[in-house]
Amino acid sequence: MQNNNKLSIPEAKDALSNMKFEVARELGVNLKQGYNGDLTAKENGYVGGYMVKKMIQQYEQEHANRG
Repeated sequence: MQNNNKLSIPEAKDALSNMKFEVARELGVNLKQGYNGDLTAKENGYVGGYMVKKMIQQYEQEHANRG
């Protein structure tokens, strides 16, 4: 299977990876470097969903401060 997920800004890769581990730690999900096939879909969903929530909050804060 080929991974076609490409970042619009390649420099963001490290920041997103750091955010993923930070969120997993906050949620108590045992995410580790490399293979994480032992995690449930629910655990992975929590991490991804919370990452999106944090990104939306950051966006809203940035735009609220501009107005």
